[in-house]
Amino acid sequence: MFTIATWNINSVRLREALVCRLLADEAPDILCLQEIKSPVEKMPVQSFADLGYRHVVARGQKGYNGVAILSRLPIEDAGDRDYAAMGHARHVAARLENGVVIHNFYVPAGGDIPDREQNLKFGQKLDFLTEMRDVFHAERPERSILVGDLNIAPREDDVWSHKQLLKIVSHTPVEVEHLGAAQDAGKWVDITRQDIPAGQLYSWWSYRARDWDAADKGRRLDHIWATSDIAGAGHGSRVLRPVRGWTQPSDHVPVFASFDL
Repeated sequence: MFTIATWNINSVRLREALVCRLLADEAPDILCLQEIKSPVEKMPVQSFADLGYRHVVARGQKGYNGVAILSRLPIEDAGDRDYAAMGHARHVAARLENGVVIHNFYVPAGGDIPDREQNLKFGQKLDFLTEMRDVFHAERPERSILVGDLNIAPREDDVWSHKQLLKIVSHTPVEVEHLGAAQDAGKWVDITRQDIPAGQLYSWWSYRARDWDAADKGRRLDHIWATSDIAGAGHGSRVLRPVRGWTQPSDHVPVFASFDL
């Protein structure tokens, strides 16, 4: 069995202490980070190694994006893909010794206007999701886990108000449709919702809210999926809401799941 967590950290160097706190307190076997905003060579990997996370597979870039997989278990680099030809570090994969492949994704946020004609970033987001779909269609993933900040809250109970967010980027019908097509293409199972099938569930609260906890206007943007052949081994899902209240937090919180593999 192993436990995996995903967390958009919004700068791994700025929040090195928070990552170390999570690793020390919760001890996931694997932690996938998004938006590390750092070249790989400048990541504080020694701090993580000191806590037992000696295996790192990452793709970084200065000041933006970036994805990393930290592991206590041996992993090997399983490559990356430049989705939508953006030249961004938004995907990396690693393979465990048991053959399970972990994909760590950071899907573009998509800007503020949900119209690709008016907003280049929204078009890039849709193109990124379309390429995910096409890749999964072309080569059906097996024994794989996909995690990350997918920047879409697909279900009505993944947002604080379905009605008020229908025209807000991250919950628009066209985004939800694109994400669903990518999920279907790979026969991916949403492990979090397999474990927690009903009820409001969020992993992100805006920095703009003066009191995020009281307002509770959240969205579930961070996901853990598994291919259907191993989805039955997934369990123990949880979202660590209290982390949003840590000092100088990310606006995202970690999402966890365990797998009996």
